[in-house]
Amino acid sequence: MAEQTSRRELVGELSAEFLGTMILILFGCGVVAQVVAAGIGDHDSIAWAWGLGVTMGVYVAARLSGAHINPAVTLALACFKGFEWKKVGPYVVAQTAGAFVAALLVRWNYTEVLAKTDPGHTIKTQGVFSTLPGNGALPVSELGALRDQVIGTAILVLVIFAITDLLNTPPGANLAPLIIGLLVVAIGMAWGTDAGYAINPARDFGPRLASFITGYGTAWRDQYGNIYFWVPIVGPLVGGVVGAAIYKLFISPYLTGEEPQEPGRVPTPDGEHMD
Repeated sequence: MAEQTSRRELVGELSAEFLGTMILILFGCGVVAQVVAAGIGDHDSIAWAWGLGVTMGVYVAARLSGAHINPAVTLALACFKGFEWKKVGPYVVAQTAGAFVAALLVRWNYTEVLAKTDPGHTIKTQGVFSTLPGNGALPVSELGALRDQVIGTAILVLVIFAITDLLNTPPGANLAPLIIGLLVVAIGMAWGTDAGYAINPARDFGPRLASFITGYGTAWRDQYGNIYFWVPIVGPLVGGVVGAAIYKLFISPYLTGEEPQEPGRVPTPDGEHMD
């Protein structure tokens, strides 16, 4: 019975990660398709929609899984907050699958617009689904993009650790998902030039795979023709651990008080974690 309960709980957590990440990508890739292919909106539209997508995804998944919706967050929680290592792989698969399915929906919904703007389905609109160095236009190398992804994801995870740490000053009234969304908006506005602020391996790889199987032969490469898909995977995974380590080294040792919430849970108004 206990084993069945545990299995059911894991299935629920994975379902939440799948759907939460799916919501994130529906808003994120959707807005890029609208801006790039239809010419409606601008960079600020993209930054805000990605941030709001994070907020909505977190609200969807937080109760069941803690709403990591990002392998870099899951890995950082396993390294520094006691998240079970045996769940890391399943969480990453669920997150990537959610991103993949969402990207297929965006690809399907914007079929006509993408075909009109870019009949050959080339690098011109590849950025709708996955990131490129310098957003496909500026002279940024793979190593430059890797550096950017490490720094950007370190910022993301460091601040997420602060926002969700009940020993610090977490947002009340269940506002943590909104604040995390605003964090992503800020990163998009300040760190979106060199590599399109993927800061999430599932966010990039899932849609990249979806675009590849639906006609984008350039999906795995950048505008220089170099293999690029590894950059928004490795960079965020390294950066997430770096950001978490910085928080644990410079902030955590000096906080005292009640025990923190369960790893990955967002703060609740009364200071108790969501079970």
